[in-house]
Amino acid sequence: MPTTPAPQIAVIGAGPGGLTCARVLQRHGIDVTVYDRDASPDARNQGGTLDLHADSGQIALEEAGLLDEFHALARPEGQAQRVLTRHGEVLVDYRPTGAEDAAPEIDRGQLRTLLAQSLTPGTIQWGHTLTSAAPGPAGTHRLTFENGVTRDVDLVIGADGAWSRVRPLVSAATPVHTGVTFVEAHFDAVDTAHPAVAELVGDGQVFATGDHKGLIAQRNSDQHVRAYIAVRDEADPSRAAGVDPEDTEAVRAALLRAFAGWDERLLVLITDNDGPYVNRPLFVLPAPHTWPHTPGVTLLGDAAHLMTPFGGNGANFAMLDGCELALAVARHDTLDEAVTAYERTMLARAAAAGDGAAALERVFGPGDRDRADFPDFAKETERYRQGAAAYRTRRPATPQAPLS
Repeated sequence: MPTTPAPQIAVIGAGPGGLTCARVLQRHGIDVTVYDRDASPDARNQGGTLDLHADSGQIALEEAGLLDEFHALARPEGQAQRVLTRHGEVLVDYRPTGAEDAAPEIDRGQLRTLLAQSLTPGTIQWGHTLTSAAPGPAGTHRLTFENGVTRDVDLVIGADGAWSRVRPLVSAATPVHTGVTFVEAHFDAVDTAHPAVAELVGDGQVFATGDHKGLIAQRNSDQHVRAYIAVRDEADPSRAAGVDPEDTEAVRAALLRAFAGWDERLLVLITDNDGPYVNRPLFVLPAPHTWPHTPGVTLLGDAAHLMTPFGGNGANFAMLDGCELALAVARHDTLDEAVTAYERTMLARAAAAGDGAAALERVFGPGDRDRADFPDFAKETERYRQGAAAYRTRRPATPQAPLS
């Protein structure tokens, strides 16, 4: 990539994909600025835990020079998976071996901190909410932020999630509700304060589904558990049921009515939570989502291919997107050539994966699920390993700037 004059590159969104992109660009001596609406890195809770796959998220961290740091933080024991019926019968009880590292877990907040702290100081401009991005001459774009800051850039990278403000530059697509909403609950000091929840969840995750509903819980670090109470309903099921979503006891009573007949051991995920519930409606960009190549702008992660959580591809694909876009910029003579090459690979990968809506229909369908409705977790981890090996054999070498 020519460095004179240096291209002006802006990443909108300091999530895993945007930060990975910035880190890999800087490792190749390419300047970049990241803009995020959060006032600071700790302005809001980053959510639950992620399993980073060997063939995607971990590949991105390797290119970012952060794989060892990731493994120091990750929880390989978090790969454990238990699948139950709504009556408490165990369908799957997968427990990883001690050496298993194909998809270890890491808290979202820990991952964001790892990536953010790896960047040159000042790279991330916090408190910058993008209000508009207007095309300029020769593929440039003028970015205008809510705080009055404007900037003209040669490449704007939309890493700003489901409701991206960059996406309209290339696509009229908007997210659609899947018909499934997760009602989130959390549990603190779970091993001592909530022993029944700790036993149910174990070291990793537990899934119980049936009759259009589900109870899903995952262990995070520091004895924290997040539960997702899945209902097939409107985006705000509490209001649809005539319940004030701020009234925790009323929401709990409505959920218990919805889950009447489920095993009592599972219902602790509804009855014993600390604090209020939070609605997490699931939206997707119907796949395949494509757009005509547009000079000076591209998308990655949820801005490009919003998927359901099933399959665990969202953050992994976002990070691989960011990594591959940065490598394309480093390997090509012009930004336009780089974006064209990146989009060709990224759009094909996202189209092949789909949006995950079919999995929701299957898992949260009528009646009870059986083992065939869920992946063979041992085979999944082997697939991640094989994919990682295949990726490493075909990637071209790219000289790196001497940046730690």
